[in-house]
Amino acid sequence: MSLLWQCAIVLAVVAASAANEDFNVDCEKHSIKVTWKVSPELVEHAARLFLGHCVPSTFSVLPTGEGMATFHYNLNGCAIKKRVTGKKHIYSTSLTYRPNRKPKPAAISHHIKCVYIRPEGWIPPFLIPAYGSAEGHGGLVFHMALLNEDLTGLAKSSLFPLGSFIPIWAAVDQKDHQPLLLLLEECVAATTPELQSASLVYPIITNKGCLADGKNGNSRFLPRYHSSAILLYLQSFKFALGEEVYIHCKLVAWDPEVFDIEKKACHYIKETGEWELLDDPSQSDLCKCCDSSCKPRLKRGVDSEPQGLVQNSVLGPLTIVENSETRIPSEFVKYPTVEQVDWLV
Repeated sequence: MSLLWQCAIVLAVVAASAANEDFNVDCEKHSIKVTWKVSPELVEHAARLFLGHCVPSTFSVLPTGEGMATFHYNLNGCAIKKRVTGKKHIYSTSLTYRPNRKPKPAAISHHIKCVYIRPEGWIPPFLIPAYGSAEGHGGLVFHMALLNEDLTGLAKSSLFPLGSFIPIWAAVDQKDHQPLLLLLEECVAATTPELQSASLVYPIITNKGCLADGKNGNSRFLPRYHSSAILLYLQSFKFALGEEVYIHCKLVAWDPEVFDIEKKACHYIKETGEWELLDDPSQSDLCKCCDSSCKPRLKRGVDSEPQGLVQNSVLGPLTIVENSETRIPSEFVKYPTVEQVDWLV
């Protein structure tokens, strides 16, 4: 791992040095160091030299009258952009001389880039369930959000053509708790932000964790990257077209070692014509009730029955619009996985 990281740094330095002999780039483990030799005419304008939006850490005048600007900053600072693609983490920014303030363009600009090999098992921060802080000691915070179609970040649009996919991410922070399993027990689409008796609704997940919409379309749960988060790859459906739609879900935090007919995540596999348990296909018999009623034969008292930690969440508004070109036959649908996508954070 160390050798790969060093090789990546060498490539970045050579590329930068070849582009301009007056500056040098050192890609360190957590920081970047750039030294830039500037002409005597720019010495008095040292405050207008920038790496990203940062001024030089140090500046000195050489015996030749030229100036030497040194920038040494953390990779997370100076508006340095990070892109994760394939097996690489790429940090990029610009080295500029700006005699005038923005938005006027820079008089001199050089592209700076550092490339690192992505650590094995790396997961983007926004997808880590414990990312951020939970309020209150031992408390749980539930999250639900729309992702873009590549699962590379949060969705930038809430408009979805009919037949396209709506990736929905849900997670629970579990600070000070034993490992938790997040389940989507019930989800419906509605035309109102609050469920009312007069609300027009469309069932998505019913029967204690059965992804019912998967039988009508191609919706499916994606493989988990962590027990306390779940990814629902929901195909947009013909419901309230052109209107604002809200996704109402009942989120349940549960014991990851215990599944039963009331605590499960089941989706329909069209290739086999059978229901499958997301977390352990060998226990898919728990999903057979999805076509009938998933209730235990002997109903225990409400007080004695474990319910898990529950949160009702609402996502939206989003809008589904008619577009026949986005309808994809089931046999041509490709489901993304966490390992396949290129992360951008």
